[in-house]
Formats: sequence, structure tokens, C-alpha cells
Amino acid sequence: MASTSRLDALPRVTCPNHPDSILVEDYRAGDMICSECGLVYPVSEEGALSTSDHVEGFCGSCEIFKPPNGEKPFHICDRVIDVGSEWRTFSNDKATKDPSRVGDTQNPLLSDGDLSTMIGKGTGAASFDEFGNSKYQNRRTMSSSDRAMMNAFKEITNMADRINLPRNIVDRTNNLFKQVYEQKSLKGRSNDAIASACLYIACRQEGVPRTFKEICAVSRISKKEIGRCFKLILKALETSVDLITTGDFMSRFCSNLGLPKQVQMAATHIARKAVELDLVPGRSPISVAAAAIYMASQASAEKRTQKEIGDIAGVADVTIRQSYRLIYPRAPDLFPADFKFDTPVDKLPQL
Repeated sequence: MASTSRLDALPRVTCPNHPDSILVEDYRAGDMICSECGLVYPVSEEGALSTSDHVEGFCGSCEIFKPPNGEKPFHICDRVIDVGSEWRTFSNDKATKDPSRVGDTQNPLLSDGDLSTMIGKGTGAASFDEFGNSKYQNRRTMSSSDRAMMNAFKEITNMADRINLPRNIVDRTNNLFKQVYEQKSLKGRSNDAIASACLYIACRQEGVPRTFKEICAVSRISKKEIGRCFKLILKALETSVDLITTGDFMSRFCSNLGLPKQVQMAATHIARKAVELDLVPGRSPISVAAAAIYMASQASAEKRTQKEIGDIAGVADVTIRQSYRLIYPRAPDLFPADFKFDTPVDKLPQL
């Protein structure tokens, strides 16, 4: 039920036809809408519900609360806040300018919450000195540490957008970077390298791991440097990440290859059985997953080449062949019992 927040004893606004129904608040219009019959209770210009004129589709019956201290009567809809953006428009504004009067939301990771004033670029003569330099600089409104973190946060967001990572991954990455930056435990390492390593760690911790090559592809840092920062960050923050398995990559790789669900399930079963039987000791889960996908696809009607799988998984063709040769002798034991073969096991490529 919608109720006022001034006093507990204030009357409730109810629909005359459905007194027990929940009224839905339309914050932008300032109306209360019955969830049962859809009647709208509009607010007049004075702030109270319209009672003089009855418009079709609107109900004019309402209770207006009269405070005991003699204040102006008000209605619950007086207290509905418009959560929409506050806009400003001027005749000389260009269409490309942002009409919002407020800045971004508060950022708790920065020292001042990112609520400092940002001065726009001046266009008139009063905005420049006699040498043509701008009189007002935004540099003075933000500390160097906040500026460095802001740049890192932007880079993290850009990297996450390129590989379609959700917002919770970005938030965890930002928190990790802030901890490392404030500890000053990785002096001498570039902020971009630290940000890339933090993104890799955040993906691992959130259960959606990405390979070093995938992170390297969206950053400007080498794979070796990201790996070094990864180990240093784990040591500095005294944290850990779960071990990656073949199942962490299987669904994504098969989806990118356009393979059907049956092939994906078969590849997952092959990789899991190969690990259980200790057929691929010392092999990375990514190469084992790639070899399992190659074997499952060759046994089905949806065949994929080593190069196609290698491009998606980020491993070389020779790596796939090496892992495939290790699991090929036990191929009959690796496929699930209900798998429908398009190519028999004894006809699979031997490489």
C-alpha cells in the first residue's frame, strides 16, 4: 500500500473500487495508478488530486490530509519525487552538447566521491589570458592519485566492453585496482598492466574466467607483463583464485564456433573423462578443451578444423594436435553413451 511518510497516522490513498489493491506510483507524472482497474489519480497544479473536474478515465475522489498545526493541506502525491533527469536548454546550445545539469553519480572509490566541480571549456575572451591560455584549469580540482585512478577506471571499462563483460566484473576490477594502487606494492609497473591483471583476476573470482590472450587482445600490454602483475597482485593482496577447468571455457568456445548443444555436451564429457583418466598430464585446460571440441566435432555432422578451433580458443594448431594425440587412443571410452555418431570412432582423424 502507498502511504505517506510524514506521520504514521496519515490516511492512505485507496481506489474506491478496489480498496485493498496496491497503488503503483508513477514518479515522473506524479500519479497514483490502481493495479487492479488502472484508474489514474492525477495531481493538480496545486499538488492535490483533482476533485473539481471529472475526466474520463480519472477518479476524482480522494482524501486530502489537513495537518493539525494549520499548515497548507497536502496529498500523498505531493511527496512523489520526479526521478527523471534535470535538463537545461539554451538557444545557443548545440545539439551535440549534453543538456544534463548534473554530473556523473558519486564514485566511492575516489577520495572526494568524484563530486568536485568540473569547469567547462570557455569560448569567450574572458576565459583566456593575454597569452591565449585558459584561465581556469580542471587539473586543480582533482588530485593526481584520483586522476590516475580515473584513467585506469576508464581503461578497465573500455577493456570490459570489448569482451562483453558485465558491470559486476568492472566493479570488482576497480576495487582490486584501488587496493593495489593505495598499497603502492607494484611500483614501477604501469597502471595499464595492473588494470589488465586486475581484470583477469576479477574474471577468475567471478567464475567467468578469460584467458591471458583474451585480456591481452583488448589491452596494450604484453601477455608476459600481465602474467607478472597477476602473480604480484595475488601476493600483495594475499588473495587467491580458483583453478580453471575445461568446463569454464567449453560453452563459450562452442557457442563462438556455432556448434549445437549435443556437440558441446559431448566435448564437455570428453574433456572431463580425459582429466579423470589422467590422459593429459601437464596440459592446460584450454588446450584440453580445444582438443575435446575437435574430437567431438569430427565425430558429428558439424565438423570444425583445428585452425577454426585454435582461433577461438587462442591456442596453436600444434598444441591442439598434441593434446588430441594423447586422448585419441581412449576415444571409445570418452564419448557419452547417448552420443549419435556421424563418423564412427575408428574413422576419426589420427593426426
